Amino acid sequence: MLRWLRGFVLPTVACQEDEDSSGYKTLFQNLDRDGDGLVDIVELQEGLRNWSSSFGVNSGAEIFKAGNTNDDSGLDFGEFMQYLKDHEKKMRLAFNSLDKNDDGIIETSEIIAALKSLGMHISEAQAKKIIQSIDGDGTLTVDWDEWKYYFLLHPATNIDEIAHFWKNSTIIDIGESISIPDEFTEEEKRSGDWWRRLVAGGIAGAVARTCTAPFDRLKVIMQVHSTKSRRMRLIGGFEQMLKEGGIRCLWRGNGVNIFKIAPETALKIGAYEQYKKWLSFDGAKIGIIERFISGSLAGATAQTCIYPMEVLKTRLALGKTGQYSGIIDCGKKLLKQEGVRTFFKGYSPNLLGILPYAGIDFAVYELLKNYWLEHHATESVDPGIMILLGCSTLSHTFAQIATFPLNLIRTRMQAQALEEKGTTTSMIHLVQEIYYNEGKRGFFRGLTPNIIKLLPAVVISCVAYEIVRQHLELI
Repeated sequence: MLRWLRGFVLPTVACQEDEDSSGYKTLFQNLDRDGDGLVDIVELQEGLRNWSSSFGVNSGAEIFKAGNTNDDSGLDFGEFMQYLKDHEKKMRLAFNSLDKNDDGIIETSEIIAALKSLGMHISEAQAKKIIQSIDGDGTLTVDWDEWKYYFLLHPATNIDEIAHFWKNSTIIDIGESISIPDEFTEEEKRSGDWWRRLVAGGIAGAVARTCTAPFDRLKVIMQVHSTKSRRMRLIGGFEQMLKEGGIRCLWRGNGVNIFKIAPETALKIGAYEQYKKWLSFDGAKIGIIERFISGSLAGATAQTCIYPMEVLKTRLALGKTGQYSGIIDCGKKLLKQEGVRTFFKGYSPNLLGILPYAGIDFAVYELLKNYWLEHHATESVDPGIMILLGCSTLSHTFAQIATFPLNLIRTRMQAQALEEKGTTTSMIHLVQEIYYNEGKRGFFRGLTPNIIKLLPAVVISCVAYEIVRQHLELI
C-alpha cells in the first residue's frame, strides 16, 4: 500500500500548485473510510498502520493533535491540507540541515555526521540501512522528493527526532535502576511534555513497584536471612512472611520505595543536565562518552542524596511485625540506637555498582540497537515501542545480574546491626566471609525473585504509563 501511496498520490501532490489540491483530496478520501468528510483519530491510525510499519504507535495521535486546529472530533479537508503544507515546510528545513554540501541529496556520510553530533555513533553499513528505508529508487541516496514522500505523513521531521526513536526507554520500572537518565527534545521542553512524561513515568513506576513489592521484599530477606537457612526457597519464603505478619507484611518497606521515586528522578535529571553542560564546550552537543560520564555522575549524585531512604527501606523490609510503626518511627529508632552513620551503611558497594551498571546497561542497549539497525532498518528507522521496550528490558536485566553481588553486599551491610548486634564488618571482610561460608552462589542469593518480578514489572509499567499518559493528554 505504501508503494501505491508513493507511486500515485504523492507524486501527484508534488506536481500541483497550492491551488490544485487533487492529490491531497485523493489521500484524504482514502483515509476517510466512512465518507463523512472528517478523518477521526481511529481512521487516521488505521490508515497509517495499513500503509506502512514505519509509523510508530503514536504517529496518528501526533498528526491529529497538530492538524486539528478547532479541537473537534476529526480533521476536515482544510485542516488536513493545511497540516500537510505546514509539515512540508518543516521537512524542507530538516532536509537542508542534513544536506551539508547543498547538492540536493543526503548521503550516508551526512547521516553518520548528523547522528554523531547527537551522541549516536553508527557504522556506514547502519547508515546505509537508514538511507534504504527512505530511498525509493535504489540509488543509496535520498533526494528531496524521497524525503518528502517518506515523512509527509510521519510526525518525525528531523534527524533529532529520528535519533529520538532510539532513546533508552524510561517507561519501564524494574525497582532499582541507576541507568543513564532520559533526554528531552527542545520541542518537549517548550510544550511542557517533559514534565508530563516524568509524572507519567513516576506514577507508572509507583504502580509497578507496588504490584511487585512482595518479590522485592522476599529478595531482601533471602539476601540476608538465607545465611542462616540455605534452604530458603521462593514458596517457603512467602510462607514465612505470611506466617509472621499476614498478607499486609508482603508490602513492608514499599512506602519508602515509592516515596523516593520523585526526589531520585528530579536529582538525577537535574544533575545530568548540569554535568552535560560542564562537559560540553562552546555549547556543542555532547558525544556518547560525555553522555555516559554525565549519566554515571548523575546516578552517583542522586544515590548519595537519597541513600538514607535505601537503608530505611531495607530495615523496614527486614523488620518484624510491630517493630516499627512507620517510616518516621524507623528513622528515629535507627538514629537513637545506632547513630547517623547507620544511614550510610553499604554506601561503598552501592557507589561501586553505579559505573558497571550504567556501562553494561548502555553497552547491551547499544548492541541490541545496532543489531536491529543492521538487520531490520530497511523498512523503517522507527523501531516501534515493543522493540524499544525489549532492548531496554534486556539491557536493565543484564546490568542487574552483573551487579547483583554488589547489591547483595550492600544489603548485608545495611542489615549488619540487626544481624550482628551493632558490630561493623568492612566490605572486603564481608566478601571473604560470603565466599568462604557460602561459595560463589552466595553472591546471588535472592536473584530468583528479582528476575521473576521483571516481566510483570515491565507489563504493569507500560499499561500504567499509557493510562496516565492519556489522562495527562501526553500524545
